[in-house]
Amino acid sequence: MTRNVRACVIYGFGLNCDRETQHAFNMAGADAYRVHLTDIINSPRMLEQYDILAVPGGFSYGDEISAGKVLAVKMKKDLGEFMYNFIEDGKPLIGICNGYQALVKGGFLPDLNGQREQEVTLTYNESGRFVDTWVDLKVYSNKCPFTRGMDRLELPVRHGEGKFDAPPETVAELNARDMVVLRYAPKDGDYSMPYNPNGSLDDIAAICNERGNVMGIMPHPEGFMFAEQHPLWTRKRKEPIGLEIFRNAVEYVKKNL
Repeated sequence: MTRNVRACVIYGFGLNCDRETQHAFNMAGADAYRVHLTDIINSPRMLEQYDILAVPGGFSYGDEISAGKVLAVKMKKDLGEFMYNFIEDGKPLIGICNGYQALVKGGFLPDLNGQREQEVTLTYNESGRFVDTWVDLKVYSNKCPFTRGMDRLELPVRHGEGKFDAPPETVAELNARDMVVLRYAPKDGDYSMPYNPNGSLDDIAAICNERGNVMGIMPHPEGFMFAEQHPLWTRKRKEPIGLEIFRNAVEYVKKNL
């Protein structure tokens, strides 16, 4: 008998949105479990039990040094080989907001040259302020299973260090290798309005690895699981598009793994 897809959502040490992310995967048809980071570090082979891994948003370790940096160091030091094995097996891994920051600073993403070293960063917003708003997004990559079949999204952002930055040659390589998954996009083509909330280079909001199964995303898909979460829900009911990202991951596992 075929078992259900199992998703592991890491929590602890300042990570939050873990319950929302767990609920999102459950709504998408998976059996999702919140697992404390310490438990995984003590028994890293437990990752082999899961088909999907999620590192949610929050303020891990109080964002000491820089956002996600301490979590990145701990994951690389204590879980590195097990996480790389998870990735090599083709299993989906998603880092959301703080989780995205940790993945890039730990060298798990984009890993362009297989050196497992940091190649890009997420740093202080251009405005110098924390942003909490909704953004429009355009899908650019065809290789990432999380966004397969999607074109445009509207999701919430809430971060102080969300500006994507990298050397020009790295950005060029990401584009050439179809690894830019999402860009901040102007609503209805109106470039006169602020649409990039943090000043990200090349408007990049999400990237993936070469294979496409690892995605880091700054906006929160788990923040739009119900129509009522949208600020305009009483005037214009919108489809909760965030749920599709989690459904896509579950369906990818069912069809490919």
